[in-house]
Amino acid sequence: MNVFRWMMGSLALLLALGSVASFAIYLGFELEHWRLRARTLWRGVVMVLLLWFNVEIWAPVVWTLTHW
Repeated sequence: MNVFRWMMGSLALLLALGSVASFAIYLGFELEHWRLRARTLWRGVVMVLLLWFNVEIWAPVVWTLTHW
């Protein structure tokens, strides 16, 4: 499970850094497609964090139900 946590954390961090960099480019040059890319990457961060949360919550539940 630690490998999964590190993978999700690393992926979320990379997506967040890409989102911040894209937003900085948008602020610097006012190119609309960079704002859309920043928003898309941020939604990816949210998606990864929700996946991590769901796996953290439901993995023990499924394990308990299957090994009861």
